Amino acid sequence: MIRIGLIGLGYWGPNLARVLSQTSRCDFSACCDLDSQRLQKAARQYPGLQTFTNVDELLESDTIDAVVIATPICTHYDLAQGALLRGKHVFVEKPLADTSAKARELDQLALATGHTLMAGHTFVYSPPVVKIKELIAAGELGEISYLSFSRVNLGLYRKDVDVVWDLAVHDVSILLYWLDEFPIHACSFGRSCIQKAKRDVANLWFQFVSGPIAWCEVSWLSPQKMRRTCVVGSKRMVVYDDTEPSEKLKIYDRGVSMRQPENFGEFQLTYRLGDMVAPNLSNTEPLLIEIEHFIDCIETGATPRTNGNFGAEVVSAIEMATNLSWRVEEPSYLAS
Repeated sequence: MIRIGLIGLGYWGPNLARVLSQTSRCDFSACCDLDSQRLQKAARQYPGLQTFTNVDELLESDTIDAVVIATPICTHYDLAQGALLRGKHVFVEKPLADTSAKARELDQLALATGHTLMAGHTFVYSPPVVKIKELIAAGELGEISYLSFSRVNLGLYRKDVDVVWDLAVHDVSILLYWLDEFPIHACSFGRSCIQKAKRDVANLWFQFVSGPIAWCEVSWLSPQKMRRTCVVGSKRMVVYDDTEPSEKLKIYDRGVSMRQPENFGEFQLTYRLGDMVAPNLSNTEPLLIEIEHFIDCIETGATPRTNGNFGAEVVSAIEMATNLSWRVEEPSYLAS
């Protein structure tokens, strides 16, 4: 059985610890964090768990075969590199690294050492997201016109990154997974309303060579939580709302078509207002699906759905949008 160690017990780490302990596919054997109180709590929750405050001691121990990294983004590269060089399989929470160059280095290192490297883009393993991927691939939606994403809430403010690197990473990973291509153009704009150095509201735009355009709205400064995605195709339209308790996915047989004109000056649109279908989807937790996929890849040598190259592509797309960005700044005449 694969023995897995967890690095990081901050915001997301406890969720990973819970899933690692729940699955029968691995042995959750060790945990590392700089905070000894967090480690003590984890040791009480999971009897027999070895705890470390020094990550090198964990990585050099012979008690683990793989690590799951859930630490601040700026630490991902060094921790993942150290684990791969010590012969461990590596799962890194999104994003894979804070630059695409570092992400690609990790991908190449994993290939050179023959170890599994997986980026933790949880939504790519979500049943509604997988279903939409199947619909697009089968041509059920027709030619994709555009995709819109809204991921807003009041907080949680992050100290290490801005809202783009925190929230937009989710939507970009879904977008690249669905379309299976890299954008040819991207841009963004945003504003720092609360923390001066970090944007807490932003919009990103992407254009793809096959035709679709997409935009992502992200915010830490919204009165209402929204996790809504719309995919518009020439045959059907889909709305995915992750906040819905049951019908997260709705497929609409709706659209607009233009009738071939019979004489000069004739112009007529036909509106199709068909039925809505809410397919029955698995309610398995995406995080559990993701972790078990990681274990499968270690055991079989298969390539993870969100492998190192995929993780690097997501980071590259974020860089592409933010490097061509402009920010809404306070007018000079209002500055104190």
